[in-house]
Amino acid sequence: MQILRRNLTAYGFLCAALACFTVFAWYPMVREFILSFQKTDLINEPVWVGLDNFVTAFADPAFGEAWLNTLEFTFLALVCGYAVPFVVALVLNELRHARAYLRFVVYLPVMLPPIVAVLLFRWFYDPGPGLFNQVLDFFGLPPLAWLDSSSTALISLVIVSTWMNMGSATLIYLAALQNIPPELYEAAELDGAGIWKRIRHVTIPQTRLILLLMLMLQIVATMQVFIEPYMLTGGGPENATVTVAYLMFQNAFTLQDYGSAGALGMMLMIVLLVFAAFQLRLTREDKA
Repeated sequence: MQILRRNLTAYGFLCAALACFTVFAWYPMVREFILSFQKTDLINEPVWVGLDNFVTAFADPAFGEAWLNTLEFTFLALVCGYAVPFVVALVLNELRHARAYLRFVVYLPVMLPPIVAVLLFRWFYDPGPGLFNQVLDFFGLPPLAWLDSSSTALISLVIVSTWMNMGSATLIYLAALQNIPPELYEAAELDGAGIWKRIRHVTIPQTRLILLLMLMLQIVATMQVFIEPYMLTGGGPENATVTVAYLMFQNAFTLQDYGSAGALGMMLMIVLLVFAAFQLRLTREDKA
């Protein structure tokens, strides 16, 4: 009887979690799939239009730019947001003093609401009294139009995204590093391996699975970037920061074309599903 009660309690908690997941995850996905084949204003009865919404999305002049910007943002975010947290975790793992304090400092940006962090960087990027241009002026360098130039706007968004999210990745990497048996490093040192060889032949192989998982999560998250272009640039200048997610927002809530917005969402989901399937296959092969 006690086992039954314990299992019923577990199933009760599981049902609540499944209900929340169904309402807030699966239902919106199914609704978006249906919406991508309909013409509707969400008030009157929807009309089934087949693939017309996908044709409309392809014909949008900003469609190609949005995908190129999204892919470029993802690549730059991987260079910064994927590698930098791992390097920071390596440094923290080697420290013997103030480790807890530094972990708190690294994780602090994650605890800020995203809108607060974005508004903070809006002041940093201000062409007049902004912090970054003041630093450049201190070193005798000319100021930059961080968000107002098509050549610097996208990388400026990448910097914001990296600063906001690197804390979580750093702590995950740090936990993986602390699970590596110290004997492996001792054996490598006895063989005369320096720090770079220890990282290459011990650290990276021992954290390969977590690195692959974080790579997948990083790509999935960065390809859905929305808050940064919405709050900082509005997709400008000259559509230099229009992303797929931002274009979906414009179609749905500015143009009230919910069908083409749903079609864009389906395209993005398919791309991410293909990548996730490929990534999971690599993970299974690595385990084998």
